[in-house]
Amino acid sequence: MLDLLSSFIGELRTVGISVSMSETVDAARALETIDVADRALFRSALCATLVKSGDHLSAFDTAFDVFFAHRRLDGDVDTELVPDAGARDAGARDSPERSGAQLGQQLFDALRENNVRAMRQSAAEAVARYGGVEPGRPVGGAYYLYRTLRQLELEEMERRLVGLSLAANPDALSERLASDDAHQRVEHFKTMVATEIREQLVQDRGAAALAESVRETLPEDIDVMHANREELAQLERALRPLSRKLAVRLARRRRRRHRGPVDLRHTVRSSLSTGGVPIDVRFKPPRPAKPEIVVIADVSGSVASFARFTLHLVHAISSQFSQVRSFVFVDGLDEVTHLFAESDDPAVAVERISAEADVVAVDGHSDYGRALSIFAQRYAPELTRRTTVLILGDARNNYHPARAEALEEIAHRVKALYWLNPEPVNYWNSGDSILSVYAAHCDAVLECRTLRQLETFVGGLN
Repeated sequence: MLDLLSSFIGELRTVGISVSMSETVDAARALETIDVADRALFRSALCATLVKSGDHLSAFDTAFDVFFAHRRLDGDVDTELVPDAGARDAGARDSPERSGAQLGQQLFDALRENNVRAMRQSAAEAVARYGGVEPGRPVGGAYYLYRTLRQLELEEMERRLVGLSLAANPDALSERLASDDAHQRVEHFKTMVATEIREQLVQDRGAAALAESVRETLPEDIDVMHANREELAQLERALRPLSRKLAVRLARRRRRRHRGPVDLRHTVRSSLSTGGVPIDVRFKPPRPAKPEIVVIADVSGSVASFARFTLHLVHAISSQFSQVRSFVFVDGLDEVTHLFAESDDPAVAVERISAEADVVAVDGHSDYGRALSIFAQRYAPELTRRTTVLILGDARNNYHPARAEALEEIAHRVKALYWLNPEPVNYWNSGDSILSVYAAHCDAVLECRTLRQLETFVGGLN
């Protein structure tokens, strides 16, 4: 069991869930005090000791289902982590003798009675009949799940369940309750089918190999450029706690600057009492000035989602900067700082940017050279040596003139100039990307495609 627990924790760390040595010890000690045959209690004990964020629960559950599927442990003990496993296995052996119609009727009866044991047996028989799981074949569980579910007509069964429930009380409330109950039972059965397939794949390939193929991406590691709608919603939910954590971290770091640079004159004076040896080093009073941040973001096409999250995060922690100004562009440039000032929620301001910002001046295609020239002409005189400029974009200029001299002028006026590119490094300077032209005038050009990378960068600003 300890070897399996160690492999499970290794998988959590690979996914990106931070698990310390002390938390590993806590998990092992927790398992000493519970009945590991109780799957729900077993999962709760590991979850309580290893998971620190609700956003990581889905990835934890996936890894848990793989590493602690019902199987033989240590080569000789059949651990019943899944109840009624014997009935499930027996059903799988008998499934070829049962017709498809009989299996469908058995499943419908199990759903109608909400008989968990019969539903589990039906799931095992359905996978054996329709799944076509082939030992050694490197196919993901989603393929077998699709093959199984498409043969079972679950939508029709769900409608029949609702009809039976409404026979006595056909009012609107009863219909809603019956529909929700039927849907929940069918979804529970789908979970059983997925679990059965996963356990068969674990037996065939081993937990480590299967975990690699079904591994879930944490919200902070989702590629913003290629996120789907559900993943973008996850990112939105993760931004608020991330901004609070970053604000606290930056404030703490600033408070800890309890002394300034060495005061050479007072140090030498103090050393006269010790024969010229500077034993007592004197420091100047600390002046922990907050940096000024200027964000210039490309909001065209696929990079718009990256700019959205960066603007949101920077303004969410704006209390830790003396000033934050935001500009967005496509082939025209517009300042949108006032949109953040008019709303307490940065997410609302970001939504208004897409509707109100005047960023199209010519043809609506990205023109970095034109946008940077406009910024340098209008706003460069307002930049100071306390200003840090962040440029967000992929530097794909649609073959327009680069006008790098505008960026050079900006760089000469500010404390630091960083370019954050959401594209992979191996895509830089390919096609119409002219990042190398602009990189010569930047303090750093960084790949920044995930919230974790963005957190690392913003957390290091000073």
